Amino acid sequence: MRRKYGIAGVLLSAMLALSACGGGSGGTGGNPLDTTSAAPTGSASGAGGKAVIGSFDFDESVLLASIYAQALEAKGVQVEEKPRIGSREVVYDQVKGGGLTVVPEYNGNLLAFVDQKDTSVTTDEVNTALKSKLPAELEVLDSSPAEDKDSLSVTKDTQTKQSLNTIEDLAKVSKDMIVGAPPEFKKRWEARFKDVYGLEFKEWKPTGPTTADALKDGSIQVGNIFTTDPKMTANDLVPLQDTKNIFAAQNVTPLLHKASADDTIRTTLNGISAKLTTESLLEMMQKISVNKDEPATVAKEWLTSNGLG
Repeated sequence: MRRKYGIAGVLLSAMLALSACGGGSGGTGGNPLDTTSAAPTGSASGAGGKAVIGSFDFDESVLLASIYAQALEAKGVQVEEKPRIGSREVVYDQVKGGGLTVVPEYNGNLLAFVDQKDTSVTTDEVNTALKSKLPAELEVLDSSPAEDKDSLSVTKDTQTKQSLNTIEDLAKVSKDMIVGAPPEFKKRWEARFKDVYGLEFKEWKPTGPTTADALKDGSIQVGNIFTTDPKMTANDLVPLQDTKNIFAAQNVTPLLHKASADDTIRTTLNGISAKLTTESLLEMMQKISVNKDEPATVAKEWLTSNGLG
């Protein structure tokens, strides 16, 4: 779940900005953990007296922004939504400049964007670092328990047969297992898995977006999957607990333009974070990805069920 435009890119951004009021299009996939740049698909501008809620160009971000927006509206806040704006560079600058009041962020990758050399891992470490390194115009509110992050996952059947609950448990059986992941995963993680957890796999297979399917059909025994991927539930997969925090925290965390937010906004968004879990986020994403429900509808259902609507 980590950046340059020529003349053509600038022209494209300008044309897309004109259509931003229509909410953007596409973006049913997207990697919420991607810190690389992508051509912006919209733009946002400030609206005096409104809380302007932005999102990145993928469904999970649109869902979270809708949760924020509807909860604030229920508190009497005038809201304008700016969905599917584009890359982190574009969105971050819009919040910093006051064009956006808030955007749902992922604290680990926000820190990596602000300071690529920071080695913080846990939620508390990441948030402490963020609060000291964000510019004066910005602030982060409370992080939710909900995370969308890397995992090493297995099928429920493998978990039961091998008595696997944590990544550390894999050490006793990993030499007999094939691990599937994006092509770059081995280069990034092989040495660290060995150093931290003592893992040595039989084979590393580049499975990319087919990782969940490969786990299900047995061609691999361990897979790198994002924790809120709907295929986790659809294929009865189990993410192993990362007890030594090899994967940095990626908690859903509101990023605010400090001067544009009041106590009502802060209190409302912190209330959402207190109740948002990885499990509930996974359930909501399954409704969007599998059932094809609209993000705004799913957001409303979650808010109502949690007494926040």
